Amino acid sequence: MFRAILLEKNENGTQARVAEVDESQLPEGDVTVSVAYSTLNYKDALAITGKGPVVRSWPMVPGIDFSGVVEASAHPDYKPGDRVVLNGWGVGEGHWGGLADKARVKGDWLVPLQAPFTARDAMAIGTAGYTAMLCVMALERYGITPDQGDILVTGAAGGVGSVAVALLAKLGYRVVAMTGRPEEASYLQDLGAAEVIPRGDYSEPGRPLAKERWAGAVDVAGGQVLANVCASLKYRGAVAACGLAGGMSLPATVAPFILRGVALLGVDSVMCPRAERLEAWRRLAQDLDPGKLAGLTEEIAFGDVIDTAGKLIAGSQRGRVVVPIAPKLA
Repeated sequence: MFRAILLEKNENGTQARVAEVDESQLPEGDVTVSVAYSTLNYKDALAITGKGPVVRSWPMVPGIDFSGVVEASAHPDYKPGDRVVLNGWGVGEGHWGGLADKARVKGDWLVPLQAPFTARDAMAIGTAGYTAMLCVMALERYGITPDQGDILVTGAAGGVGSVAVALLAKLGYRVVAMTGRPEEASYLQDLGAAEVIPRGDYSEPGRPLAKERWAGAVDVAGGQVLANVCASLKYRGAVAACGLAGGMSLPATVAPFILRGVALLGVDSVMCPRAERLEAWRRLAQDLDPGKLAGLTEEIAFGDVIDTAGKLIAGSQRGRVVVPIAPKLA
């Protein structure tokens, strides 16, 4: 038997509880991992609270991230004792995830723990940080460089936004952080933001083309915010979009795209090919200041996961949320 956050569905909706689960109930997979750390992401919070249609099969163990030690393996790349990390691949949605003592997954979904990170460091970064790195890489591939002007990060006090601010600042960009929580200004400045602006300025319908302001942007909001960001990009600017906290719609016009040649770069972390995952983790090891991890991470007990999920949905949770499962394994 092992502990797990178990999600079940009944006539009252999604029910979340801490449960004891028999190991025989683990899903199919060729690698079994003893989980050392997991995380609580926005997608996990949607699943736990039932606020979004995240879960595709029931019952479900949430947790789109985990780090741990291989317990058993039939996969040629992994052996017992190997330290591994998982992000995405539908884990916590259609396949049992990492908010449990054990996980059984396909070995092809795993990546080796990247030195010099510890298992805890890997979860302080987690899917949010790995996604932030994918966004930075997308802007770089498009040719956005520090000398071209300011880079905007929306939802900057959240998990993706916090890491994006830290990464971009370390790489020499002048970063402007957008947040709906003005009390987080000093936190964002500590991460490297040169300026903090209120989300309210971008939350209402704006002009099809606004004043040119941003060389590039990382957007986790979607919706009206993303539409206004696109309208205020400089000529040949680009926004890497990876979230929908502000909604799935995009009430924009084609004007920024055909008159200013701006680019909307979609970033998916869930099914991202292995080679790009490995490069993202290599870049994180190179470009993320380890000293910033402590300031953007909060650790919560396993038993507090369900309550904290509600805070995350309400937008009152800062940065990354790490959940120690069996820290001694790491």
